[in-house]
Amino acid sequence: MKVKPVNHAKAAEEFLEDAPHLTFHDERLWDMRQKRDQQMHLLPEWQDLRTRASEIKEHTLANLPEYLEQFEANAKKNGIHVHWAADGAEHNRIVGEILEKHGAKSLIKSKSMVTEECDMRAYLEPRGVTVTETDLGERIQQLDDQLPSHIVVPAVHKLVPDVAKIFAKNYHTDPNDNDPQSLAEAQRMAARPVILTADAGMTGGNFLVAETGTFVVCTNEGNADLSSTVPNLHIATLGIERLVPRMADLGVFVRLLSRSALGSPITQYTTHFRGPQKGGEMHIVLVDNGRSTRLGMEEFWTSLKCIRCGACMNTCPVYRRSGGLSYGAVYSGPIGAIIDPTFNERKYSTLPFASTMNGSCTNVCPVKINIHEQLYKWRRVLAEHHELPFVKREIMHMAGKLMGQPKLYRTAINGTEVALSTMPRFVLYNWLNPWGKHRELPHPVKQTFHSWYKQNRLKKDKAQ
Repeated sequence: MKVKPVNHAKAAEEFLEDAPHLTFHDERLWDMRQKRDQQMHLLPEWQDLRTRASEIKEHTLANLPEYLEQFEANAKKNGIHVHWAADGAEHNRIVGEILEKHGAKSLIKSKSMVTEECDMRAYLEPRGVTVTETDLGERIQQLDDQLPSHIVVPAVHKLVPDVAKIFAKNYHTDPNDNDPQSLAEAQRMAARPVILTADAGMTGGNFLVAETGTFVVCTNEGNADLSSTVPNLHIATLGIERLVPRMADLGVFVRLLSRSALGSPITQYTTHFRGPQKGGEMHIVLVDNGRSTRLGMEEFWTSLKCIRCGACMNTCPVYRRSGGLSYGAVYSGPIGAIIDPTFNERKYSTLPFASTMNGSCTNVCPVKINIHEQLYKWRRVLAEHHELPFVKREIMHMAGKLMGQPKLYRTAINGTEVALSTMPRFVLYNWLNPWGKHRELPHPVKQTFHSWYKQNRLKKDKAQ
């Protein structure tokens, strides 16, 4: 069956029509961006940290096989079982076999984008395993049967009344309860008995340390610590790109992570896992799922440097005003727009065009991924692979001809004001141009730089 591309423009249009949610979403994320900037200005060495983090990541990725083997050897010395998953299906099979071996029927888990990427819950639940998200935002999204809309704050698009209705349906609480503390307490009371009786626990992870064979989980709720320590069986799932060579390297990333994500100096819990607890078992599943392929992509491999802070999402005007769910993928926002096409080029062919190309995403990235440049490069690749819609392809073809002929282009520019004042609105604002529905073209300038230069400077330059 032919895969249909995500219709980001249509989904964004629906989000734009909901004024209360749009306003909250935009303001909440911009507030996180501003707090990030405040933290940045408190550290004179901020740019040095970004440079160092980028260098460490690039070095690690350039030597990834060696560091992965070093991590495996040291993790095994620590008593950790290490598994390798080539793709999402193998990851799910490995996790399922571990749980089956232990007779585990209930799994509590903390935040993990990789398990979302592998669609693990959909695999385990038909096999009799109950999976419960313990992160508050992830649990809200699980109960509402939605993907996370943000890497760090997965339910940021929801208002308090939305959560009240979801909890009322699932926990039989008051549907009109608009007290966030009360709702958080309802989730806490619902989660506690599940955590205490769970057969197995699962976490994601932020960093793997090759030197020590350990891994680090950064959270703000403490749920990851409960998920990993209350049951005797702990499974951790991480992408193979999460490596850093040495324990000393962690200091650079820990200083950048929470400041970039939430504008806070550090996460509430930064937990180092070195091995299984007494009488327990610890398993790490290292997931490829297309990462090796991306590592070999000359123009896109640096996206593997991502530490999943979400800073690019918080600053992006398109993401803030269209919502994460409009991307139709586990990874949304600018980072999603350059990662998602590596999973399915056709399905996510519209996402690299969901950008104003303002470069703010690149400016805030703590590991200096050239996100806006990769967005441009993806547009070129998609055009070359014939993955553009017919209308967009024809418009770009005509624009290319126009811009490729300077005289014709200047004539068109000079006639823009007259054309816009006399042209019927439906010519520009119609179903062929979905982005035009919520935008007005800026008023044409009275004089272009070229005409100004010709009038004011050209004669003088020639005279000199």
